[in-house]
Amino acid sequence: MSEAPAAPRAASAERARANGIGLLVRPPEPRAGWRLLPARVVAMCAVELQKLSHDRTELYTRAVQPALWLLIFGQTFTHIKAIPTGGIPYIDYLAPGIIAQSAMFIAIFYGIQIIWERDAGILNKLLVTPTPRSALITGKAFAAGVKSLIQAVVVIIIAALLGVALTWNPLRLLGVAAIVILGSAFFSCLSMTIAGIVLSRDRLMGFGQAITMPLFFASNALYPVSVMPGWIQAISKVNPLTYQVDALRGLLLGTPSHLLLDYGVLLVAAAVGITAASSLLGRLAR
Repeated sequence: MSEAPAAPRAASAERARANGIGLLVRPPEPRAGWRLLPARVVAMCAVELQKLSHDRTELYTRAVQPALWLLIFGQTFTHIKAIPTGGIPYIDYLAPGIIAQSAMFIAIFYGIQIIWERDAGILNKLLVTPTPRSALITGKAFAAGVKSLIQAVVVIIIAALLGVALTWNPLRLLGVAAIVILGSAFFSCLSMTIAGIVLSRDRLMGFGQAITMPLFFASNALYPVSVMPGWIQAISKVNPLTYQVDALRGLLLGTPSHLLLDYGVLLVAAAVGITAASSLLGRLAR
């Protein structure tokens, strides 16, 4: 009676050995379809987190500029009361704009990294893998979002220490994280698209510096859209940073906002940015 169960166990062991030998002579099937994009995004995000864990200096240095904006610009204009803010202190009004600005400044130069990867030969190695180009760009875009999200947390902590009345509702903070990642995904794709056109780091630096401040000042980060001249109002309506700041303000401060419109605009902008950057990735690698 003890020998009866031995036969099934022996057959199972034989099948396991056969499968093991099969894996040695036949590689496992690569991820395909819907499984590929999440895997690439997670891999790229993990790479960014590893970089930050090895060198935290970037976090400290990047915290200086938003701290100065809040300490000097925010405190000064709070006392002057020259900008209409709907009855809230100006430093409170400014804080979401500085969060968006800090995230944009990280993402907008992300194309420099992809040019460096091309020069180091890494990009060509990635392009010969079965990974679609759109998956590579999406992974890099959301990796930029992770880095920007860490920066946003630093700015939120600074703002809280300065007495800004921010919400700590977990659902609203999740919404803040989503809007920061979406905005950063678009600006990083914009940077990678420019990289695919100009093809060099020096030119990209010039273009990045030329567009960051106009994007910042032609948004509602520092002042309401209603106080802008008409032609700047027209620019602000097609500026994704305006919608990012509007959503951040509504989520963090509870001010009137248009969250569905804000999320919709940023989702479309991120999708367009991924498509444009993906189409130029091959040109960058030549």
